[in-house]
Amino acid sequence: MSRPSLLKSISTPFENIPKPLSVFLGLLIWAIVIGIWASLTYTGIIKEMFLPTPDKVLTTAASMAVDGTLWEHSLSSLQVVVMGFVISSILAIPVGLMMGSYRVVQSFLEPLVNFIRYLPVTSFVPLFILWIGIDLKQRVALIVFATFFQQLVMFADAARSVPRDLVNAAYTLGTRRTETVFHIILPATLPQIMDILRVTMGWAWTYVVVAELVAARSGLGYISLKAMRGFQVDVIFMAIGMIGIMGLFTDTVFRLLRRFVAPWAN
Repeated sequence: MSRPSLLKSISTPFENIPKPLSVFLGLLIWAIVIGIWASLTYTGIIKEMFLPTPDKVLTTAASMAVDGTLWEHSLSSLQVVVMGFVISSILAIPVGLMMGSYRVVQSFLEPLVNFIRYLPVTSFVPLFILWIGIDLKQRVALIVFATFFQQLVMFADAARSVPRDLVNAAYTLGTRRTETVFHIILPATLPQIMDILRVTMGWAWTYVVVAELVAARSGLGYISLKAMRGFQVDVIFMAIGMIGIMGLFTDTVFRLLRRFVAPWAN
């Protein structure tokens, strides 16, 4: 690509850029972040007890990986996130589409949904422990509660965005009104549904730390709390980094799934 065309692609909104340039920019931002981190720690500007050096975090991660501790706690967190997210999504997709398609359902559910989705999730941790206990079910329930009501609103908005001409055309071709949601609206909103699932999966990873901070015996949130008590900042950073890596992995999975289930929208 010539220099003028490259500059044009860079400066034009929504224009594609060369793949090598995209990869380079992605690596560059990480190099900048790690460079700033290294400069702050190796020069002693910030003491290691507050911000560990990059090699200290890597050494800790390698040590915990060798003895299996890292994988044990990572898989525990992954189990909580996946179970809670799947349960929430299975319930939220049909209810959200119905809520966005039928005014009667919207009028019935929206006041309660809009109230609950603003409640602080952390305040429900003691209640869930009281109601459910301190085992896996409590942590999964917290993920479901944290994502379900947010998903409802987003799925309902996706359903309301379907063009009315598309629905009317379906009626003209003989589609029953009772079949509209799952035969017309669901396929039409499928790209948006995949995007919503990708975004809300990020929220699930955020709340897994909250779920594991209290009354847990495993998970990355649990070892973060345990490390805080012993001033092991390198372990905290390692746990944060591992959550980010697993979150990035699940984000990539949803991007690939979107290309597979809704190729027309890519």
